[in-house]
Amino acid sequence: MDANSIATIILLGGFFLMVFLRFPIAYAVGLASAACLAFLGKPLVEVCRLMVKGISSFSLMAVPFFITMGVLMGSGGISDKLIALANSCVGWMRGGLAQVNIVASYFFGGISGSASADTASLGSILIPMMVDEGYDADFSTAVTITSSCEGLLVPPSHNMVIYATTAGGISVGSLFLAGYLPGALLALTLMIGSYVISIKRHYPKGEKFSIIRFLKQLKTSIWALAAVVIVVIGVVAGFFTATESAAIAVIYSLFVSVFVYKGLNWKGVWKALDECVNTLSIVLILIATSAVFGYCLTYLHIPDIAANAITSLTSNRIILILLLNLILLVLGCIMDMAPIILIATPILLPIAKTCGIDPIQFGIMVVLNCGIGLLTPPVGAVLFIGSAVGKTPLEKVVKATLPFYGCMIIALLLVSFIPDISLIIPKIIGGYVPAV
Repeated sequence: MDANSIATIILLGGFFLMVFLRFPIAYAVGLASAACLAFLGKPLVEVCRLMVKGISSFSLMAVPFFITMGVLMGSGGISDKLIALANSCVGWMRGGLAQVNIVASYFFGGISGSASADTASLGSILIPMMVDEGYDADFSTAVTITSSCEGLLVPPSHNMVIYATTAGGISVGSLFLAGYLPGALLALTLMIGSYVISIKRHYPKGEKFSIIRFLKQLKTSIWALAAVVIVVIGVVAGFFTATESAAIAVIYSLFVSVFVYKGLNWKGVWKALDECVNTLSIVLILIATSAVFGYCLTYLHIPDIAANAITSLTSNRIILILLLNLILLVLGCIMDMAPIILIATPILLPIAKTCGIDPIQFGIMVVLNCGIGLLTPPVGAVLFIGSAVGKTPLEKVVKATLPFYGCMIIALLLVSFIPDISLIIPKIIGGYVPAV
């Protein structure tokens, strides 16, 4: 066995062993990388250099800004406005509050970009409301956590920025545009599943649709929704970069939260910023250590080896795409979202390209797969948050979520096998189609 093979075993074996032993992912990635470099005779100062290089990226500066924007807007009293807007749109349907939950998540996701924030913010309002109206607690929680994954696809999403940076040469603006239709498709499949269950369980309807009420609620919510418009149009039109747009979005969200909706005072602002620092520290250390891990992968030619190994199993494009999704789904069960994007993208993107999958389409596939992973044990962060917010035992939530898993898998397969679901809007508006 040559030195590179032993180094590969140290890198990957050490990483999975530490994950199994419940090490924090950032430490597992960093320690496995350091051990690999030490075996190869590289000076350990190289680890520090690569970590600094990993976070010294102008594009990645958008990540803390988008996280800050999400926390400020999520804490700024906009949840009620978005719920009211969603209620005016779909509250009249059978199981109206469940439909409101799904649509509100689409609106809120475009502001927070976080499934956890969506579940905590909207769930704390809608789950008790649904239970009071006669909905089962487990069903209410299941709807909340599955619909929260829409926010990962609807821009602005800091996870998309991480993917674009990791993949290299990907337009953040085109990736943002690519998320709208898949996010809407996911919402539609969840709405259909929820409607079927609501009919079966005889859940109540809401008030009849009123265009006047809808326009009134839209007028109230327009300040919140405008944040998304500013970011996306600014990036796509080329007025400013993703990082600059994120900085402008922070200023705008601060203004709206404090002076328009008045959901935050200055004391609340400092508390929100403190929460941002906690979240950001986790994300940045993951990015830094993953940069070292990525260097080791490249040095040992692991992406090429993995690509050859998988493509040697079959040349069938359909099976290869299914294998890619399966790998990402399995990783989602044991790892959080950011490390999956950072670690798996360099390995799996070359394979996706051999299948004829556009890098932007693959980015949407990665994000959606990771979103499903947030709902699956043992590392389902959103699953645990939903269980806590809904005050419902975890096993009941998992059981109630099973039909919605099916809805999400259908959306995933459609996104995987129909490229235009992801690419049609970037082609029309963005004018950008990357080379495969």
